[in-house]
Amino acid sequence: MATPHTAQALGPGQLAPYAVQAEGARGRQFAEEPKTSARTPWQRDRDRVLHSAGFRSLQYKTQVFLNHEGDFFRTRLTHSLEVAQIARSIARSLGVNEDLAEVISLAHDLGHTPFGHAGEDALQEAMAGLGGFDHNIQSLRQVTEIEARYQGFDGLNLTWETLEGLAKHHGPVRRPRPWLASFDARYPLQLETHASVEAQLAAICDDIAYHGHDLDDGLRAGLLQLDDISEVPLLRQCLEEARALDWSRFTPLDREQRVRHETVRRVINALASDLTAQTRRNLEALAPKSADDVRRAGHGVVAFSPEMAARNKEIRKFLYGRLYRHWRVSRMTSKARRAVGEIFDILAQEPGLLPPPWRERALLCRAKGDAAGEKRVTADYIAGMSDRFAMEEHRRLTDLSVLG
Repeated sequence: MATPHTAQALGPGQLAPYAVQAEGARGRQFAEEPKTSARTPWQRDRDRVLHSAGFRSLQYKTQVFLNHEGDFFRTRLTHSLEVAQIARSIARSLGVNEDLAEVISLAHDLGHTPFGHAGEDALQEAMAGLGGFDHNIQSLRQVTEIEARYQGFDGLNLTWETLEGLAKHHGPVRRPRPWLASFDARYPLQLETHASVEAQLAAICDDIAYHGHDLDDGLRAGLLQLDDISEVPLLRQCLEEARALDWSRFTPLDREQRVRHETVRRVINALASDLTAQTRRNLEALAPKSADDVRRAGHGVVAFSPEMAARNKEIRKFLYGRLYRHWRVSRMTSKARRAVGEIFDILAQEPGLLPPPWRERALLCRAKGDAAGEKRVTADYIAGMSDRFAMEEHRRLTDLSVLG
């Protein structure tokens, strides 16, 4: 069996053979002038994402709690940063491309609507029969079409490897939706294969991050109590370990807060450590000699152990039933879903109400008889809104006392 390629076996700056390498990079969709900067292609990608309008709007987009419910709850922006931090750490341990893992993590939620999945559900219903709406595809559309910053092209012109990671966020795409199929025909992303180790890492670190911070936010909001999480074996173990520490020098209120943080920290560490160890075992068994060997493996290589995969599902089930379906959260998501649907209905019926340049795009589609394209413009406009902007836009469109 081949010797596993770990960070400890590599020199400074060296990557394992199965990592995405700068020497084999597949370039960008549109040719650009050669750059003299010392940045890698994926550091350049990261910087373009960080400076994008879509990334800035994430600071006011819902994770679980709406933005106005509290300054300390996570948003899509802080979530993306936490995913990137976990992915970078594990990528370094495995000897793969940290920069690529980071940029995919930072960009993976650029297509999320305001109000989280409530907004996505509303747009999916509005676009039924017209290609639908999917936030993963919308992330890819955001960085290839919607961002308008450069003279030579629409989008951010990110590298092939970054686009591949966004397109195959959850593995091979056997039956791509119409837009993705059309894009793949113009710029093939090998949708039928698995993505790189770095992209697979970003996808699973997404789970690790939101399990940790949604637990933290649910406890902070009082929708969950520490004793509630004892229903889940891994959470109970981490809570018991945290409570067993010496907290005698802290006041009861301070102790409760610190126990919460210590518990969440241990949950994240348990998931990340298991993912690192099992992925290393998987790579050792596969012994890939290139990133393409990983893509052609026929199965994902980044994975939890079977035991931890079961624990991960238990956490997901617990959060779904006790937090995401909590009546207080459900009330807000119900209102948000209706608001997004009403914004869409008004603007889709009267595209002249859209601000420029969205109005011009919609009216051009109408002139061409492209009803689906016209409604897609409206969906794109709404998807780019922050929670705060969407609430203000809903008032502008529906409340006579608010100036348009």
